[in-house]
Amino acid sequence: MGAYKYLQELYRKKQSDVMRFVFRIRTWHYRQLAAIHRAPKSTRPEKARRVGYKAKAGYVIYRVRVRRGSRKKPVPKGQVYGKPKHQGINQLKFQRSLQSVAEERVGRRCPTLRVLNSYWIAQDATFKFYEVILIDPCHKGIRNDARINWICRANKKHRELRGLTSAGRKSRGLGHGHRYSLATGGSRRTCWKRRQQLSLRRYR
Repeated sequence: MGAYKYLQELYRKKQSDVMRFVFRIRTWHYRQLAAIHRAPKSTRPEKARRVGYKAKAGYVIYRVRVRRGSRKKPVPKGQVYGKPKHQGINQLKFQRSLQSVAEERVGRRCPTLRVLNSYWIAQDATFKFYEVILIDPCHKGIRNDARINWICRANKKHRELRGLTSAGRKSRGLGHGHRYSLATGGSRRTCWKRRQQLSLRRYR
């Protein structure tokens, strides 16, 4: 086995004494830093490479922390002024994952870079920590690389805000076969709209 394989096996045993100690030290360190900051290098090089990272010019890694927990409804004094169906405040769950939220925040912080992917690095009782891989679309090393220069196209701006990254796609209900029939045709909204409309095609 190569070195990356050993690292991968280490991270599979998250409750081992070694990894619990490492996570405790790392989460303390990350809590002292800013919520979004640039990482000098990847904390998990084997995971970063699996999701697309290359250690060359044009690739950037940002570390971000997101507060854990569900999303409280932002209404004053917890009053909705509506029907009882809509009066829930506390136990509402956000539709997207915290990883997708982390990508979104980094994408807003670095508007000129493109979000490629992200991965989990640590968590404690209050926060989850992720590292987000960004790419500079104006860098010559990226533009001349046939494997990655697709991200330089104009329609790849802010992929993370449109649910096009790996973490963002998971909340869109896309897929094939059983359990994925609600997003047939591209998206949930497209599928719903098509089913609501009556189509009486003329005989030609």
